[in-house]
Amino acid sequence: MQRHSHPLTYGFSRFARAVNTFVSSPAATFAAFVVVVIWAVSGPHFHYSDGWQLIINTGTTIVTFLMVFVLNNAQSRDTAAMNSKLDEIILAMESADNRLIGLEQKTDDDAEELRAHIREAVADAK
Repeated sequence: MQRHSHPLTYGFSRFARAVNTFVSSPAATFAAFVVVVIWAVSGPHFHYSDGWQLIINTGTTIVTFLMVFVLNNAQSRDTAAMNSKLDEIILAMESADNRLIGLEQKTDDDAEELRAHIREAVADAK
């Protein structure tokens, strides 16, 4: 059974996935390159004015600001999926240490204690 999230969350997730797919494509890189070239070539026409410079500065600032949220959403979603898959593998292995499940949600001190335990086990195995 699939659970549906809040419409705003669902809509943003769909939007973020679509944007992430596009911006990681060669077409997006080419489009950004074309925009920069057009801006640079138009410099002499606008006498390299403050307004001409403001256009690229404002545009890149806005795009960067928005991309932080979109890319963070994609990275968080990917990280959560990977952590869930790793937790499932840990659960499936009889010899695995189940204390590692949900490690990303533990306190820093607890996580470091578990990592130290793993380092000791690796050193003992050598």
